Amino acid sequence: MPPLHLATFASDVTPPEGHPLCGGWIMPVRGVDDPLRALGVVLLGAGKPIVLCVVDWTGLRNEAFRIWRAALAEAAHTTPEYVSLHTVHPHNAPFADTEAEKLIAAAGGAKSLDLKYYDECVNKSADALKAALPKANKFTHVGTGFAEVVEVASNRRILGPDGKVKLTRTSATKAKEVRDEPEGLIDPKLRTLSFWNGEKPLADLHFYACHPMSYYGDGRVSADFCGLARQKRQDEMGVFQMYFNGCGGNVTAGKYNDGSKENRLVLRDKIHKAMLAAGKVTKRTEVNGFEWRFEVVKLPARTEASFGAEQSKAVLNDPKASAAKRNNAAYQLAWLKRIDTPIEVNCLDFGGSVLNLFLPGEAFVEYQITAQKLRSDVVVNTAAYGDDGPGYIPPARAYLEGGYEPTVALAGPGAEDILLNAIRKLLNAEEKK
Repeated sequence: MPPLHLATFASDVTPPEGHPLCGGWIMPVRGVDDPLRALGVVLLGAGKPIVLCVVDWTGLRNEAFRIWRAALAEAAHTTPEYVSLHTVHPHNAPFADTEAEKLIAAAGGAKSLDLKYYDECVNKSADALKAALPKANKFTHVGTGFAEVVEVASNRRILGPDGKVKLTRTSATKAKEVRDEPEGLIDPKLRTLSFWNGEKPLADLHFYACHPMSYYGDGRVSADFCGLARQKRQDEMGVFQMYFNGCGGNVTAGKYNDGSKENRLVLRDKIHKAMLAAGKVTKRTEVNGFEWRFEVVKLPARTEASFGAEQSKAVLNDPKASAAKRNNAAYQLAWLKRIDTPIEVNCLDFGGSVLNLFLPGEAFVEYQITAQKLRSDVVVNTAAYGDDGPGYIPPARAYLEGGYEPTVALAGPGAEDILLNAIRKLLNAEEKK
């Protein structure tokens, strides 16, 4: 077995003045509070190269996801199925669906993405990856650590006695009576996967499930509190850092965040504190190989009339409809166009004791918790916000409970069983039952 190597790469993906933010639904860029980055690692020495990349954007959907992933694969001399590409999901950031943008432009709608700028970002990240390969470092160990994040995450969906959503806790929740509701279902732990050459740290990959917004909509570009925590950790350690949003589709900071601007740094420091604590309890394990597994899934489209192609075309072509509604209709049409193009769900396995699961869309936290229960005998780190074509991926019961997420989710209730079956296979859960 040849020695294992790790290459790290980074590129700037900060949008220019006037560029749309969050798919054109909010104020466009009028300034930059902190830069946005595409950050990644390449694992070498055990079969095909594996690329893990995360971008400080709101989302990458459908062809925008697949184009970027293919570019990284070519740069790494691997195939797209061996690239896992994700977003952190801040909202004062670009949201990319290239097919939807073409539909919006044809309908005369509000721009959602500058396609030339998108191509530039793809090329910059691929070039950064290429340049990093000759500088790859040998790695001998992986480390795992975790720590509780205190008073950040809370479930967005607050159910009433009838089992229906009675209140929604947004990222910035003004109403005190809503903030005072219990935290609800969350995963309070931040988990860190680290790479080492002997006792020398090479890179930290952090996983935590929560919408990463303190406030947004003011046109000021920011990676927000999770990106800022990542950067603070890198500045103090001098070690490459990445941050993956876990299954945070129904989790926000709303219980602990009223949207005041000073709270961004408060939330940053709470995430940073957990990163520091996870580092202190990290346990290193010697590795001589790794395995990459993937399952191909096709998630079903919504069948309600309001999600049909004709209905979506009518909304997209309605000049009186809001930009948010028209652009969301374009996302739905782009999703329907690629519905038969599969999504790959991935797992990076270090000797059966450290499993890293990479999921699509804005998966609900239930998927992350289920994955941990399926393999409670090992470490399971989970990232979501991969191919965001389906948008939110709630469990089936959420469509009956109501609330915001099921009203805009593009995949139907049947997605739950399909995704859970893929997770079981990737985690070898049936064998370990």
